[in-house]
Amino acid sequence: MSVKVIRSGLLASIQDLGRHGFQKHGVIVSGAMDPLSLRLANILAGNKEGEAAIEVTMMGTSLAFERDAIIAITGGDLNPVIEGKQVPLWRPLFIEKGSILHFTACRSGCRAYVAVFGGYEVPEVMDSKSTYLRGKVGGHKGRALQVGDVLEFSQADHSHHPLFLYLKKKKGGSCSAVNWHVRPQHAWHQKRIRVMPGPEFDRFSPDSRAAFFQKSFRVSPQSDRMGYRLSGPLLELNEPADLLSEAVAGGTIQVPQDGNPILLMADHQTTGGYPRIAQAASVDLPAVAQLKPGEQIRFKQITWKRAEQLYMNQETFIQMIKKAVSFKINHQGRR
Repeated sequence: MSVKVIRSGLLASIQDLGRHGFQKHGVIVSGAMDPLSLRLANILAGNKEGEAAIEVTMMGTSLAFERDAIIAITGGDLNPVIEGKQVPLWRPLFIEKGSILHFTACRSGCRAYVAVFGGYEVPEVMDSKSTYLRGKVGGHKGRALQVGDVLEFSQADHSHHPLFLYLKKKKGGSCSAVNWHVRPQHAWHQKRIRVMPGPEFDRFSPDSRAAFFQKSFRVSPQSDRMGYRLSGPLLELNEPADLLSEAVAGGTIQVPQDGNPILLMADHQTTGGYPRIAQAASVDLPAVAQLKPGEQIRFKQITWKRAEQLYMNQETFIQMIKKAVSFKINHQGRR
């Protein structure tokens, strides 16, 4: 069973939850820019939540399904269509053999995730299927998906999925969907991204510290999976300082000499020598990942304890979703 890339679009790649445990050797984590959407896509498709999926960016990607399949699409609304009909998001879907799934327009957010029951057959590199594009590591041949690429599904028999026969018999043309969906709690319309002061926060001038929380920043077109470059009020240190390279993480906000902050994302480096003004809460990184170039971002200060509580709340939410989805899939599949 397989899916063939008919159009690659702006950018599409294989991503999972990342390559953890190797940063001490200089190997980046990579993985999905919006890990929450990836996890929910897999839960809806009937997979383990860390299974690899296709991360589609903005628009233009088209996928041809060469066998019947159970999939789920989550993340940004990139207006997925089959035969001109809109495909619903955030729910299990039956896709008929021969169907072509097009991502035609970026309505909201900018990244969508396509999970297929059983996952995609790509080799693991250092315990992950994620694609690190700059390093040409992992995923499908270590690169973005291209026209003509064929991705094999795993050996899982889709006819064994509890919803397979139910959705196949359901009227709906080349695509059939259940009448329920998951509504994620992470807010892509978040007014402010919650952050904690970074190690060098106090080295910035009082005016810069105030502006960081009171002013808006715009996402630059030069942003990518490594980091979001932001333009706005210039942030300055109290006095010039030479810093040693220190550890950084996803969500670290560095400020280079030009005063324009960079919010590090999935493909961030393992160390950096720019002062770290703040660290974004991990639960808000999915909201950042769905921002398009030109959109604005603002920051709100919280404590580390609050960030930990937000993380625990998110994990509780995901566990509740897993139980609810499992019940719905098995209950509806017995009809």
